[in-house]
Amino acid sequence: MRRLINGLLFLLLLPASPAIAQTTADPALLAVINRIKAVDNHAHPKRVVAESETDTDEEYASTPSPLDLPVRLRPDNREYVAAWRGLYGYQHADMSEAHVRELMEAKRRVKRERGDSYPAWVLDRLGIEIMLTNRVAMGRGLTSPRFRWTPYADALMYPLNNSGMGRANPDYRARFEGSDRLLKRHLSGLPVNALPPTLEEYLAKVVTPTLERWKAAGAVALKFATAYHRPLNFEDVPDGRAGSVYARFVSGGEPPATDYKALQDFLFRHIAREAGRLGLVVHIHVGAGASGYFNQSGANPFMLEPVLNDPDLRQTNFVLVHGGLPNAKATKALLYKPNVYADFSGQTFLTSTRELSEVLRSWLEFVPEKVLFGSDTFEITPAVGWEELGWLTTNSARQALALALTGMMRDGQITRGRAEELALMVLRENANRLYGLSH
Repeated sequence: MRRLINGLLFLLLLPASPAIAQTTADPALLAVINRIKAVDNHAHPKRVVAESETDTDEEYASTPSPLDLPVRLRPDNREYVAAWRGLYGYQHADMSEAHVRELMEAKRRVKRERGDSYPAWVLDRLGIEIMLTNRVAMGRGLTSPRFRWTPYADALMYPLNNSGMGRANPDYRARFEGSDRLLKRHLSGLPVNALPPTLEEYLAKVVTPTLERWKAAGAVALKFATAYHRPLNFEDVPDGRAGSVYARFVSGGEPPATDYKALQDFLFRHIAREAGRLGLVVHIHVGAGASGYFNQSGANPFMLEPVLNDPDLRQTNFVLVHGGLPNAKATKALLYKPNVYADFSGQTFLTSTRELSEVLRSWLEFVPEKVLFGSDTFEITPAVGWEELGWLTTNSARQALALALTGMMRDGQITRGRAEELALMVLRENANRLYGLSH
């Protein structure tokens, strides 16, 4: 017995070589990865505006409750110094007020000089060839082929009185106010003056024409940020029940929560089915949200499994945007479904490079053809805009991918050639295949 115990202790004290092997990335592999021109699956870049203008994508703007910013998103994160240097030639090692003023002048100068080519100039410095752009509308500088549109589809799910939904949570209320404005925008582009009296007409005269208009305008996907409005538990509701709810309340009145949910569930599945028919990929926000009282449990990827298994939706491709953090393992388990993909946008700034590398390795060991790069870049402050966050997220993604692949190489799972192939797949080729992109 003593000999057995001593033997076990000896084994426990042996160095954990696989963990040690992954503490640094293979330099040659990282160099290859840094040269790949990426396709960014999910981002929020800003359009070009005059110095007196702002770009708020205002139809969907909302003011959710504040949250405690994660460390890497805080404007005083010193990682942004490297971004300023790479983008604007920043000459300092600090973030003093005087030096940030100098930076802002440099940014304004570059924007004036580049004009409408400024967003593409930023992509060149980030090593991104194509950026899928999640916005209400595109605009100056955000033009194809470098920027491909992903409009928001949520407002089409909420055609009735949303007051009751808004009362349930102040964060929901802010989002529903934005959805109300956005639905009016959708209607203004159609030959209808008001919501049709029946659900059948709403689908035929509002929903389908809106999706077709997006497709004609160059959209390659549509986005559901539904987890900011409600949980992702979409039931399979008969059209008769959904039609009855719509007809009773389209002219006024506040629908009971259970009835309104049934209509929303029906509309989500209908929109997803129409998207598949039109060749539009469906993006769904899963995982942590940018609101202090966001319903984390309601955004668990596993809540979507009945939708992802629906025989009527098997012609629709779904992307689980953000990979479900903190439920990345749930996302991994869904990737074997033929029409399910995931990006790791957001994880590039919500987690450390080390933690992200562990997520990526687990996914790449499972179904690597379904893993997509995404930055989720957006503006935090004028000094830390979508450009700087894009720099941070793109570099973090490349480093994490190199760490994951280095570990797989050193453990004998893949060859160097396969590691380079997987890097190309994650950073661009998986997205090229999914969206049918041509360059």
